[in-house]
Order: sequence, then C-alpha cells, then structure tokens
Amino acid sequence: MTNYLPHEEEFPDMVYSLAWLPDVLLGAGLKVAPVDGWEIRGRGDVGRTLGILCHHTAGPKNGNMPSLDTIIHGRPDLNGPLAQLGLGRDGTFYVIAAGRCNHAGEGAWRGINTGNTNFIGIEAENTGLPDDTPWPAIQIDAYQRGVAALLKHAGLGPECCAGHKEYAPNRKTDPTLNMDNFRATVGGILSGTVPQAALIPAAEPPPQPGAAPGRPTLRRGSQGDLVKTVQRALNLSTDGNFGGQTEAAVRNFQRAHNMVPDGIVGPKTWTALDAAGAPPPTGTPAAGTPAAEVSVAGTPVTA
Repeated sequence: MTNYLPHEEEFPDMVYSLAWLPDVLLGAGLKVAPVDGWEIRGRGDVGRTLGILCHHTAGPKNGNMPSLDTIIHGRPDLNGPLAQLGLGRDGTFYVIAAGRCNHAGEGAWRGINTGNTNFIGIEAENTGLPDDTPWPAIQIDAYQRGVAALLKHAGLGPECCAGHKEYAPNRKTDPTLNMDNFRATVGGILSGTVPQAALIPAAEPPPQPGAAPGRPTLRRGSQGDLVKTVQRALNLSTDGNFGGQTEAAVRNFQRAHNMVPDGIVGPKTWTALDAAGAPPPTGTPAAGTPAAEVSVAGTPVTA
C-alpha cells in the first residue's frame, strides 16, 4: 500500500485546496449549489487528488437532498463533513467542503489506502433500498458527468473512480450502482464517445434575427430585478437574491406545469411564467443585459 498523507496541520479559516470544485462542475454544464462556508470547511486540508469515491447517503426517501445537514455536520459516531460534494435527486451538486472529509474510512482502491486524504467524496441522495430504485436518470447522468469532469481536471482516468463498496468491500455496500457500467460511461464522457449534454441557453433567443438576446437564464446565485420578477410571480419576498427558497419555489412551479423541476429559470420556464401572468420587473434592463452573477456555463436542457 502507498501512503499519500499531507503534513498533519490544520489552518483555521483557510481556503482549502479543493476550491476549484464548483468551477469545474459548472464548466461541465452541471447544476451547482455552494453551501455557505464550503471553502473553509474540512478536517484540515487534502493531499493530491488520486481518485473519486462514490457513495449513497442511505437517507430519507423524500426530498431532493434531505441528508445535506448530516453530510455537513456529521453523525453522533462520525464528525462532519462527510463528503466534499452532495448530489441531489435532481442532479444538483451541493459543494460542501474544500478540505478533507470523513467519507472513506479503512479500505483501499488500486493500492491507495488514504481515501479521506486523497479521494474526493460524493454522497448521492438515495436510500440504498429497493424502494428507491431505479435512480432518477437526471441524477445518474449528473453523477457520471460530474465524476468525469473532476477526473479530467485531476488528470486521471475512469479507473480512478470507485464505489465505497469497492474501496471497503467487507463493510460497505454503497452505492447501489453497477460500478463497472458507471466507469464505462465515465470513460466514454472523457473520450468524447458519449454525447455532451445539451445546455440550457444563457438567455432567451432574440425576438427577431439580429436583435439582442432576451432575458438571461437565472438560477441560484443570480441577483437583480429579473429575480424580483420571478419572486413576485411566485408570491415570495422580493429581495432580488436567487437563493434556496426561490429555487424551491421555482421547482414547485415547474412540477405544477409538468416541467422537469430543476429550479432554473431558462427560456421554457420564462415562457411558463409569462403564461401564468408574471408581472413585469421594475426597471427592466435592456434585452440581452444579464442579471448580476448569472452563470452562462449552462445546464442540461430541462428549464
């Protein structure tokens, strides 16, 4: 076995080494929700990234990411954080920690037995029971594309991704996925043989050829008058900040209108809001003017 342990030092309130996680996931067109304090959260810093360890939460069946608080803070028998990333049932990656996490424990994969230090942990929401299978297709797709993006950034191949049940076969059974098939798809994404996910446009299409684009796509982290427009349409407090409450309300609206509930206001959701009688924003910016902090990386076409 090879050990890749860093110096046994912890630096309070420092930004830890995995601060690149959200940018890499966003660059792959995935939905990302940073959790407050993620940059300085960890059990000290990590070492060099040598792999990805896939888990399922064994949490509640209902809800998108009901195990989030447990992953952040831990359990009575194990201090948190329990993984760097959580993956909701709708394919959203919750960025929890940029430092070392208690997710691997005793075990080994490809001769490396320092999982907490050298493997990025992803806890995907699933009970692990027969009543929670098959997994949502949007969650599996995000899981595979997210792992591929992380491996590519670290200069690693699909063989460096393992299930916790493979890392610790004598004590773990998660995740309830065929990891050989999972790695094959990850490999296809890395090699380009698996088609890229279609992306939500950064804005509505121009109303006519040559005109400026319409309203920008909004999601968690967006700010401005257009966010207030969405909040008014959904009977929310209009603070202009697209946070968790606004995202949840957008999801509920999308479900009620037979749309994929991804919590993102893209062209399809703008059209549905218009049809539902969304009020015009105060001080509407000129067509094509993006709201502050709107990401244009894109996400799978569902909004």
